[in-house]
Amino acid sequence: MAAAGQLRRLLTSSEVRWGTAGWSFFIAENFFLSENRTFLIDYLGDDNYHLMYGTISTIATASIGYSYYKLKKLQPKISPSSIPTGNLVVAWGLVSVGLGLASQALPKMQIPVAIKNSANGGSKLQVLCPFDFADKHRDSGDGTIRGLERVSRHPGLWSFGLISAGNAMIQSNMALRMWWCGPAAVAWLGGMHTDSRFKRGMGGQLDPIIESQTSNIPFLALLSGKQGSPITSFSNLQAETKPLNALIAVGAATAFILSRGRIR
Repeated sequence: MAAAGQLRRLLTSSEVRWGTAGWSFFIAENFFLSENRTFLIDYLGDDNYHLMYGTISTIATASIGYSYYKLKKLQPKISPSSIPTGNLVVAWGLVSVGLGLASQALPKMQIPVAIKNSANGGSKLQVLCPFDFADKHRDSGDGTIRGLERVSRHPGLWSFGLISAGNAMIQSNMALRMWWCGPAAVAWLGGMHTDSRFKRGMGGQLDPIIESQTSNIPFLALLSGKQGSPITSFSNLQAETKPLNALIAVGAATAFILSRGRIR
């Protein structure tokens, strides 16, 4: 009973309201304005609709930033050793996947030097561009899912969401943890709502074939057999992944998690 009372007090505290209000407002206004898109455009006109949408979304984003400012002052300084190892491991995994998804949207990175065969039968050192702009890790154009589409229909949203969820794991204040989980809630709920609208032809289209092979939640389609057996699915994903991009993303995630500990 005592634990239940403490939980109730925590969930109704002003700190938690600050941690959740901004993101809740952002999700709610996006849901309302996009769900009623057709009616509002007919009533207000396209330009006025987008003006209203942009203005309200800007206000919602400002409220998110202000709530973080309020909560950050409550965050005590802690030493790296006080962050549980399990939290650091989970945080590292989430941030690695989030940055990994983001890295795949960039041109393929490559080691900028290579040994090439010369015309006289010898070898020579060739300096390359760090980015391979001729890389074929692209949409085949035939409707076949590739790359990030295998992971999620909304990789951009989930990249941000997973990075933020990872950062939530190394916060010492519960309200700040909830604040940092906001982008993951946006990815989950916003992705579901976007899919729902597109299936109804509102603001876009969702091909039934693509829907049957993909998922909103990352990796769910790969694990559930929508793209064949999990072994085959992950093998196909690995073949379509830009390996150096992913390696750099994991390295950046490792540096981020370790540096967050030292800063504290």
